[in-house]
Amino acid sequence: MKKTSIFLAILCLCQALQAQQLYNMNLDTWSKQGRTWNPYPKNASEEQRVWATANGAMKVLGINSTTPEYEHVAVSGPGKAAAKIVSRKVTWTFAAGSLYTGHFIRLVNFSGIEMDNGTPFKGRPKSLSGYYHYLPGVVDYAKEPYLSMKGKTDIGQIEVALYDWPKVLRLVTTKGHYVPEADPHFIGRGVLKLTQTTNGYVHFEIPIEYKRDATPTFVGISILSSMLGEYYTGSSNTVLYVDELQFNY
Repeated sequence: MKKTSIFLAILCLCQALQAQQLYNMNLDTWSKQGRTWNPYPKNASEEQRVWATANGAMKVLGINSTTPEYEHVAVSGPGKAAAKIVSRKVTWTFAAGSLYTGHFIRLVNFSGIEMDNGTPFKGRPKSLSGYYHYLPGVVDYAKEPYLSMKGKTDIGQIEVALYDWPKVLRLVTTKGHYVPEADPHFIGRGVLKLTQTTNGYVHFEIPIEYKRDATPTFVGISILSSMLGEYYTGSSNTVLYVDELQFNY
């Protein structure tokens, strides 16, 4: 009986790890520090600080590109919220709204951010699903090599990627924050490009394509109102709502 109990306990633990979700994937929990909105509770523990935004880079202006949305949500009910992510012109540049797993560290040269990319995670989900409502504007800011995008409809993006890094990866967005599949710690990825206006919320599911049979140590989810925002290209009128994220196994 004792051996059976130990086996069942180990089995339950393995199943729990395989079905792992992240804290606040429903995007219901928000708090404000000064004038800056954060996607975690006030006095959050390290385990609760899963999600981050670029809001800290614009706090000196009192601007938030990612905020809680309490009225326009995918699933209604007491305490329900969604994320509202907007692209906009700020004093010195164009800035795309973002929501990502990791930590905002600091503003770099008033044009990019230093960030930790990803959060600890050991599951191998088949897909990431949720709801989004996309209202892309016409691209009115563009820089090389994307000058041809000016006058076209903006494009957003939702991406999920899994890695077995020994420690979290720290990046500076002005140096490019895309992690290539050639990275030796890359395990799998799924990407959804948002190219059209939607009539309210639509359900999405992003299949994850695995390249290696390995257990992840980190997952990175990146949600961008303007996918070329790191190249200062996008529309200052684009709005993206996202709600009720979930890993599927």
